Amino acid sequence: MAELATIARPYAEALFKSKVLGPAHQTADLLDGLAQLSHDEQVKQFSLSPKVTVSQVIDLLGSVSKVKFSEGMLNFLNTMLEHGRLSAMPEVAHQFRALVNAQSGFSEAVIYSAFPLDAVAQKAVTELLQKRFSRQLQTSVEIDESLIGGVRVVVGDEVLDTSVKSRLEEMKVALTS
Repeated sequence: MAELATIARPYAEALFKSKVLGPAHQTADLLDGLAQLSHDEQVKQFSLSPKVTVSQVIDLLGSVSKVKFSEGMLNFLNTMLEHGRLSAMPEVAHQFRALVNAQSGFSEAVIYSAFPLDAVAQKAVTELLQKRFSRQLQTSVEIDESLIGGVRVVVGDEVLDTSVKSRLEEMKVALTS
């Protein structure tokens, strides 16, 4: 995956530095939508067809996403598609969002929980995590039943694992050592 990140980084940085695209959060949302489209098998096949032009792929992306692309976004998409980089779109979107969050002082955090968290519990966990990581966090919750209980939190490249599964693994290692 590091190779994909290496490919995506210059695109994300160039897009972030570009001033012709409008508000960064709107661009990030648009990139997230394009990233989802890039996973679609029919879109992949269409974009890889030698009979299809770059402008036809851009027209397809615009019609499916129901967005009229700005001139800057058209240039960006044209460059990515000419170089066969549609598959890197999810990573471009991820890195662009990270740049936007860093500029605004936020980090994204994913809370993996064995059970669904209601809004009150998520807010409480978010407040504790903001104190722990010393920064503002935008949290999302994903269910991972294999954790058995507790939570596992990923903030960038940092991981805080307080799950029952993790504790059981630690006990297993301690007992077999």
